[in-house]
Amino acid sequence: MEEFVHLHVHSEYSLLDGACRIKELVSRVKELGQTACAVTDHGNMFAAVEFYNECTAQGIKPIIGCEVYVAPRTRFDKLPKIDTSPYHLVLLCENNTGYQNLIKLVSKGYTEGFYSRPRVDLELLEKYHEGLICLSACLAGGIPRKLSDGNYSGAVETALRYRDIFGKDNYFIEIQNHKFPEQERIIPYLIKLSQETGIPLAATNDAHYIRKDDAYSQRILMCISTATTINEPSKLEFPTEEFYIKSQAEMAELFPFQPQAVANTAKIAERCNVSFEFGKTKLPYFHIEGVEDNEGFLRDMCRKGLYERYGTPSDEAVERLEYELSVITQMGYTDYYLIVWDFIHYARTQKIPVGCGRGSGAGSLCAYCIGITGIDPLKYNLLFERFLNPERVSMPDFDIDFCMEGRQRVIDYVVDKYGSDHVAQIVTFGTLASKAAVRDVARAMGLSYQTGDIVAKAIPRGMSLTDAVRDVPEVSKMYKDDEKIRSLLDTAVKVEGMPRNVSTHAAGVVITKEPADCYVPLYARDGQISTQYTMTVLESLGLLKIDFLGLRNLTTINHCQLAVRNKIPDFDAEKIPLDDKGVYDMLSQGRTEGVFQFESAGMTSTIMKLRPDGIEDLIAVISLYRPGPMDSIPIYIRNRHNPSLVTYKHPLLKKILEVTYGCIVYQEQVMQIFRELAGYSYGRADIVRRAMAKKKHSVLENERKAFIWGEEGQCDGCVKRGVPEKTANEIFDEMTSFASYAFNKSHAAAYATIAYQTAYLKYHFYKEYMAALMTVTLLESTEKLNSYVSDCIKNGVKILPVDINKSSRGFTAEQDGIRFALIAVKSLGEGAIASIIREREENGVFRSLQNFCTRMTGREVTTKGVEQLIKSGAMDCFPNNRREMINSYEALIQSAAQESKANLAGQLDFFGMGISEPPEKVIEPAEEYSHEALLEFEHEALGMYISGHPLDEYMPAAYASCCTEISRLYQCASENVKGFCDGDSADIVAMITHIKTLKTKKGDIMCFVQAEDRTGAAEIIVFPNVYQISSSVLKNGAVVHVKGRISVKEDENPKLICELAETVQRFEEQAMKKGVCVRALSGDKALIERIRKTAASAGEGRNRLTLYFADLNKTTAFRSLPSVALTKKLLIELQQAAGEKNVLFMQ
Repeated sequence: MEEFVHLHVHSEYSLLDGACRIKELVSRVKELGQTACAVTDHGNMFAAVEFYNECTAQGIKPIIGCEVYVAPRTRFDKLPKIDTSPYHLVLLCENNTGYQNLIKLVSKGYTEGFYSRPRVDLELLEKYHEGLICLSACLAGGIPRKLSDGNYSGAVETALRYRDIFGKDNYFIEIQNHKFPEQERIIPYLIKLSQETGIPLAATNDAHYIRKDDAYSQRILMCISTATTINEPSKLEFPTEEFYIKSQAEMAELFPFQPQAVANTAKIAERCNVSFEFGKTKLPYFHIEGVEDNEGFLRDMCRKGLYERYGTPSDEAVERLEYELSVITQMGYTDYYLIVWDFIHYARTQKIPVGCGRGSGAGSLCAYCIGITGIDPLKYNLLFERFLNPERVSMPDFDIDFCMEGRQRVIDYVVDKYGSDHVAQIVTFGTLASKAAVRDVARAMGLSYQTGDIVAKAIPRGMSLTDAVRDVPEVSKMYKDDEKIRSLLDTAVKVEGMPRNVSTHAAGVVITKEPADCYVPLYARDGQISTQYTMTVLESLGLLKIDFLGLRNLTTINHCQLAVRNKIPDFDAEKIPLDDKGVYDMLSQGRTEGVFQFESAGMTSTIMKLRPDGIEDLIAVISLYRPGPMDSIPIYIRNRHNPSLVTYKHPLLKKILEVTYGCIVYQEQVMQIFRELAGYSYGRADIVRRAMAKKKHSVLENERKAFIWGEEGQCDGCVKRGVPEKTANEIFDEMTSFASYAFNKSHAAAYATIAYQTAYLKYHFYKEYMAALMTVTLLESTEKLNSYVSDCIKNGVKILPVDINKSSRGFTAEQDGIRFALIAVKSLGEGAIASIIREREENGVFRSLQNFCTRMTGREVTTKGVEQLIKSGAMDCFPNNRREMINSYEALIQSAAQESKANLAGQLDFFGMGISEPPEKVIEPAEEYSHEALLEFEHEALGMYISGHPLDEYMPAAYASCCTEISRLYQCASENVKGFCDGDSADIVAMITHIKTLKTKKGDIMCFVQAEDRTGAAEIIVFPNVYQISSSVLKNGAVVHVKGRISVKEDENPKLICELAETVQRFEEQAMKKGVCVRALSGDKALIERIRKTAASAGEGRNRLTLYFADLNKTTAFRSLPSVALTKKLLIELQQAAGEKNVLFMQ
């Protein structure tokens, strides 16, 4: 029997269409006894390298290909209907020249020809045909389409044209039989065409899934892609279940009279030989004007920087520098250091803030000396070998943080320096994670929302579906007891982890020596060009990848620093003392709002227990506060407060672990243990650390022997250095269990430094820091902005209203508080704000609305912008009220525009007499809007309430009823902090801002409600049974009391599942019928007397009044006044006396 090779296969990277997972695909091919296989994804080469590596690992020959789309006319023609149905064409790489040409074709399909799909054309095929073997493709190919249309002569013409382009031996007529009429009808014509033209046939199966029974899961993928269900008819649905990886026998059976067509596939495969070059670094050219010797230039900079950093450096520092330089030079990374130094140097000269380091690069003394990093590696005992060592195979990696506002300017500099065709962003893929897979598959299967939601919620975050079915009792029970759920999970397992969509890496950029499409295929959407290979693939190919990360905290620090310099001109946040007791006391008290790394509820709780007093504490807690090592936090804190409890398995460990009180916290410590106890080189120690982290058991067992007993010419081993075998085994086991959790100290030290800087600024320059923080937060998160505003108020700092004569672009610190930002006003762009401030600075404050309109005519301030300024309250400094200004602003703008035109025409300066400002027009008096209307205007203009809130009058009852603030819903429970779990009950008082109703499949009405309070916003889901009762209450703008259960989903904000919704008036009316309890301390006589007098002033009534003494855990009552007539006024007065959280309703 003739051999057969699959030459037309769609992997999982034919997104939500192909369902062939690469590893399983290659395994199946091998199982069938086939020796080679191709991957030909739709229009892309995403899978090429991953597929190549998997084939190589399993002993299968990889054939790199692509099913490209060919434009009906040219790739530049993009008219609806005419150009939206490109032809398919399969291209296979015969050799590396073909691979280079396929890269060019696929890249240009995206960068030049994209129109609903990436398209090439005949011009490109003629230009880049060399080294490629072409197949005529499936029914969507040019020839099959013409045959289907009855145009045989056109099919012949097309075939001959392609043969002329690719050459006589490089073009094949593709013949397929998936057993459906449309395809079977043209098979005789394809055979006839082959016979008449002499163009050989090649039999393929358009494989979109691996086994026949995978057809259903592939259909589900298509439904996910098209947002349809399996029950709906679809043009994209495959007509049969024959699109799988078939055996040689099955293919021979399909084409009994064309055995040569089957045999030709093996002959084609034999001709295809492509190889990738891995591990060889391909750095871009780097040149500085006037520098001939890059190595000498780097060496001189490092030595000069060493003296600038250390004054008179120690012998250790000099020796370390020379060692690092020798390794950098020997490994060929001189230009790499200079490339990174160059763009960081540019950033610093342009006053763009740069982070002090990130990742293992902070362990390099050379990097510190030339200003790439700002962390002293000698001070923190950071290891260069964690970043770079002679035994490291992969490229080192400097990740750099930049101020958010300046990051793009640095990238633009790099693009300008190396050329736009040498710089590209990097592709990433969103995948179907376990919970998302369940929800998407449930939707595609036509199951109810509740079914998918219940199953998805039962799956622990990060756990695979297979593990969940096996290990989670709730999931196991559903799987066994419910046939629908069993089918759902079985299908979801098949698609779990598959790529779902293409995205762009948030920060990664690749820089190449030659144009990027000489090395990798490119992907382009919305004007952004990225590589089609992921970051790990690019690194394996030796290309230079750099992460230009935007860190908003650097922007905040910079804004604050500039404000502080108005008072202290030479202030520099990088030169602050790192041992300020007040800063550590502030953190220990839990005042962490707005402090980088430490403001989450869990981290705040941890830092309060730790009570840090130095930067090493911050470094340690940043490293430990993650899943896994979090279990060590209590031990670290205990030992930190009682050092006598610290124990070491061997005295040699003391020097290494003393700084972390006996706990292994850092990756560098693992490396140091190998070095000090067993005599490893740091390079080998890093390799073993990586193996431990990845749990490579075969490697570890060999290393255990070397660690304990040594290895000739490599290391002494523990026993030789005086460590008992039993102790050595225990230490090795502990390192193995912890290595996957151990953190990079270089990274932690850098981020702890930035965290400390934010804490220092908050402690010493509170108003300036919070103003800077709120400016940066304003455009990112209203919820966070609300919480920062609350923090200011708690700290006695007023939030001053926006003011046309006082506000700046961002929030600003003033003597009386923090002034609201102009940038918060909607419909007021950056240009308008800049022109307002410039006019104000040059010609003085604005005196009236007319004065403003006259002076700003012809600038970038729009009519809508003026309206929003009035509504925001920014013009309350003018003589008129807001209604008067709203009534007149359009006429004033129009009048000012006409006067401006007259001035330009010279009509008012005919005799050169000069132009004076027109007299003030009389604005008709009008009664001001109601307080409620003014608040709504404020919210419309600013996106939040500042001077008050519609909920304010109901908050006393809400506080006394222990209603939950919306911001607290976002606080999920963890081991270190109390919070909400999925299914917990909560009730809120909030204002409805948006309602969306929809019909369920049963025809019932449900709705999704957006609601907000002073602290944030949340979504409320109201199912039909509740909506039927509560629909009259749920209206836009209504203030309501909602009781329900919290729903927590992976990667989504918590939602409230409504069980009860009522008007806030009804809620308040019912609450005010209850008794009231006031919490106090038994010894606080003044407060107790104030409570009694306040209650007595209201008189006796039906509401029971109880005192609760918290220190005695005892309740009592006033004998003379056991009950009171509770009014809202009395409730407020009691809360003012005892504190709003100390007055509660009782049944």
